Amino acid sequence: MKKKILKATLLGAFTMSLMGSAMAMDYTIGISNTVQGNGWREEMVCAMKAEALASGKVKSLNIAHRNTDAAGQIEDINNLIQAGVDAIVINPANPDGVSPAIKAATDKGIVVVAVDQSVSEESAYVLSNNQEEYAYLGAKWLFEEIGGKGSVVYMRGAAGASADDDRDKGFKRALAEFPDVKVAHEVFTGWQQDQGKQQILDYIATGIPFDGVWTSGIDNVIVDAFVESDTPLVPIVGADNAGFVGQLNSVDGLVGAAVTNPGSVGGAGVALAIKLLEGEKPAARTVLVDPELWQNATKEGKEQLMAAADPSLDPEWPVSIFIPGWTNYTKEQIIACKGPGE
Repeated sequence: MKKKILKATLLGAFTMSLMGSAMAMDYTIGISNTVQGNGWREEMVCAMKAEALASGKVKSLNIAHRNTDAAGQIEDINNLIQAGVDAIVINPANPDGVSPAIKAATDKGIVVVAVDQSVSEESAYVLSNNQEEYAYLGAKWLFEEIGGKGSVVYMRGAAGASADDDRDKGFKRALAEFPDVKVAHEVFTGWQQDQGKQQILDYIATGIPFDGVWTSGIDNVIVDAFVESDTPLVPIVGADNAGFVGQLNSVDGLVGAAVTNPGSVGGAGVALAIKLLEGEKPAARTVLVDPELWQNATKEGKEQLMAAADPSLDPEWPVSIFIPGWTNYTKEQIIACKGPGE
């Protein structure tokens, strides 16, 4: 089934500069991720492994993949520096909190690429989904869908994460355009499935009416909560996770929209790190992947969702497993989740 292709918006064309030649299989790349047990992050790490393997230029990965905060990530980055890696690809716990460690790495000539979320340290490169636009597209659709008035449940990500801060800007930008829409309830899910499901069940139990739900990618379990509690469905916005996309195609009475937010940005980050190691530098330090919205309230949207659906993926994995122009692995490689030497 042909999938909808995402377009990466490059902030400036790549320019070439010559550096010392590198032999194939010569690089060691460090990875620092601070969230486990989240399908999006698991796809991100698998994309990193797959891209490193597919490139043929990475001899090994040094992976720090655990649940921790900015202080723990600083420790992980310092360990990667001590291990002598050539590049570090991170999903930052905090845009400012990890700056000292990033600076320590780049001062030693180590390439640092932040994926999914931005960092304030200017020596790092950033390759991220456009998080503000992600929230704006979904929120605007939701507010229009409920007729421009009413109340919504606002289910955010993790407090302090730059992606959540950016999404909050996008959500509030849309909210400002609809003065008759109010936030009935705002909650941080921590991007955890069980937590998000219990939070919506708790709010449903209050009996306070609401007209729609915006989620920061914790979506299929929100639909499950409505169905299992026999609560009438309201319009729901989520991400392009396989489970939610499948629900938008199959759950009777569900009106909703999926906004693309590919976890494969992790693989793109590894690809960018390799380019930088080989002397290719983007004109700007930030590269954004622009989101698309697929809704099931229109014929065109239904066709997009049907084309995007992939029941072979884990329900928590985004269906956008490739980023054209950046990732080079196969579907089999990302699902196998094996890096060089594994």
